[in-house]
Amino acid sequence: MTKAMNSPEAAEYRPTIRDLPASERPRERLRERGAAALSSAELLAIILRTGTHSENVLALAGRALARFGGLAGLARASFGELCGERGLGEAKTAQVKAALELGRRLLSTQPEERATVQSPQDVANLVMAEMDLLDQEHLRVLLLNTKNQVLAMPEVYKGNVNSTLVRVGELFREAIREGCPALIVVHNHPSGDPTPSRDDVEMTRQMVEAGQLLGIDVLDHVVIGRQSFVSLRERGLGFPKA
Repeated sequence: MTKAMNSPEAAEYRPTIRDLPASERPRERLRERGAAALSSAELLAIILRTGTHSENVLALAGRALARFGGLAGLARASFGELCGERGLGEAKTAQVKAALELGRRLLSTQPEERATVQSPQDVANLVMAEMDLLDQEHLRVLLLNTKNQVLAMPEVYKGNVNSTLVRVGELFREAIREGCPALIVVHNHPSGDPTPSRDDVEMTRQMVEAGQLLGIDVLDHVVIGRQSFVSLRERGLGFPKA
C-alpha cells in the first residue's frame, strides 16, 4: 500500500539523482551527448558524485556555484573555504580543486581549445548555469582575442549594477593589461527577468564610447535572467545604429 504523503517517512524523503529519468542524469547525458552539452552544474555534479541527505548532488553543485560566484569563484576560493561549505568536505574539495587545475593547465597548453564566442547564445551557454542562480547582481567581462576565443572571465563588480555606481574604467582594466582587442560584458538580474533597465542601456552606451577611445571593441552586453537572456546589441540598445 502506498504510504500517506503526510507520514514521517514521506516527510523525510528527498529526491535523489536516481529518481530522475535516465535522460536527465548528468552521467548518462554526458555519455549520450558529450561533455560540451552539459551545464557547469551538471559537470560539477559528476565530479562531486554524491549529495547530502537533504539535497541531491545536482542541487549541491548548483548551490556551490551560486555561493562562490561560478567556476572562477570556486577556483579562487581557498581549500578551507570550500571545505566549510555544507555538503563538501576535504575529499570533495580535493576533487573540485584537482579538476579545476586540470582545466587551467589544459587552457595554458592548448589555447586552441578555448571557448569561442560567436553569438549571445554562446555567452549564455558559458555563464547561465552559474549566474542565473545568484541572489545579487554580478558583472563579468569576457576577454576575447582576435579569434573571439575567451581568454578569461573576470568578475569586476558585485552589487547594484547601474551606470552611476559601476566605473566604466574598471571594465577595461584587465582587457588593457592583457592586450585584448575585444570584450563582452555580462551581468545577471536576480529577479529572473533579463529585460534591460535604463541603467543597463546607459552603462552600455558609456562602455561602447570608452571602448572606442581605448581601441577595444565592446561586442555585446548580455543580461542573464532565470534560464533566459537578452543581448543589448541584438535589441539595438546602447549601441550605435548600423
